[in-house]
Amino acid sequence: MKRMYKELLEIPGAPSYESHVKKYLKDVLEPFAEEIVEDRLGSIFAGINTRSKGPRVVIAGHMDEVGAMVTGITKEGLVKMKALGGMKGDVFLSQHMVIYTDDLEEIPGVTASKPPHLTRGKKEEKPLTFDELRLDIGAESKEHAEELGVKLGQQIIPKNNFTVTADGKKFISKAWDDRFGCAMAVDILEEFKDEDIPCALYGGGTVQEEAGLRGAKTATYTLDPDIFIAVDCSPCQDSFGGDEISGKLNEGFLVRFHDPNQIMHRGMKRHIEELAAKHNIKYQHYHSKGGTDAARAQLSRRGVLVATIGMPARYIHSTTSMIHQNDYEAVRAMLKELVKTLDSDTVAEIKKNV
Repeated sequence: MKRMYKELLEIPGAPSYESHVKKYLKDVLEPFAEEIVEDRLGSIFAGINTRSKGPRVVIAGHMDEVGAMVTGITKEGLVKMKALGGMKGDVFLSQHMVIYTDDLEEIPGVTASKPPHLTRGKKEEKPLTFDELRLDIGAESKEHAEELGVKLGQQIIPKNNFTVTADGKKFISKAWDDRFGCAMAVDILEEFKDEDIPCALYGGGTVQEEAGLRGAKTATYTLDPDIFIAVDCSPCQDSFGGDEISGKLNEGFLVRFHDPNQIMHRGMKRHIEELAAKHNIKYQHYHSKGGTDAARAQLSRRGVLVATIGMPARYIHSTTSMIHQNDYEAVRAMLKELVKTLDSDTVAEIKKNV
C-alpha cells in the first residue's frame, strides 16, 4: 500500500472542514492531471484522457471523516460538541479527541466519562448521545479554555494511532472511511496516466458525504459522467457474527446490491460480477442500511449509471477502524479491470441490462 494512504489518514477533515485534505489531493494530482475540476462546494477531481470520445467515468472517494464541532464551553471549562456524521455517544466515552484550529494547531482532550466508583449503587443512567458528551481539555474555566485557543465552530477529530496488526496484514486507523476511497482514486489515475484507455477518466474526492451525501450531488452535476463509481468503506459485521451479506474482512471487495438510497443497476451488477469471475478477483455481496455517494450521483441531470465498489472495514464511525491488505488489492484489481472495459459499446450494453 502506497505511503499516500497513511498520509491522507493523518489529516483532520470533518464534514465542511476538508480544505487540508483537498490541498493534499491537489498536490498529488496536479503533476500528471490533464485538468483539475473543482465545484463550488469544495469537491475536487482530476482528469486523464479527457479528449476521449468514449464515456466519461468518475471514481470518487469522499474527503470528510466523522467528527464534531465546538458548539460551546461550560463555566467549568468543558467543551460542548455537535456530531458531524453518524456517531454513537457510548462509542466515544473516554476517548482522546483533538480540537483543531484553522492552521491545524492541536488542542488535545478526552471525552468525560464517569468511572464506576461514581456510579456504583445508583440507578443505571441511559446512554448519552454524542451531543451530550463533553470534552475535557484540562481547562479550569470558560475563560481558561478560550485562552487555550478554543473557539466556536472549530473541528474536533479523534486522536489517531495508525497501527499494523501483528500478522502484518491489517491496518488500524481513523478515517479509513473514506480517505481509502480518495487514495484509491488517485492510485487508479496514476496507474493509467500513460496508458491507452477507452474512456475519459476522472478521480478525486467529494465533500460532506457524512453530512448527507452533499458533495456528490454538486460534483456529479459538474462532471456530468456516464458512469460514477463510489469507492467507500462499509461496516463489516464479521466480528459480531454477521451473515453472508453483512461483510467480512479478507473476502474481497463488496458488491453493494442494495441500500436505502440505491438499488444497484442490474447491468452494472452483472458487468462487475462477470469481470470479477473472469479475472479471479474475490468479491462478496453486501446489503447496507447506510448510503454512499452513488445514491446522489445516480439522480444527477438525466440519471447516471452508478456502482459502489466497497472496501470491507470493521468499526467505522468510531475513533478507529480496521481493513485488510487482501481486500485493498481486490478493490484495486477490480477498478483496474473495470476502467479497461468501459468503452462506448460496453456502456451501451450495460444500459440495456436493466
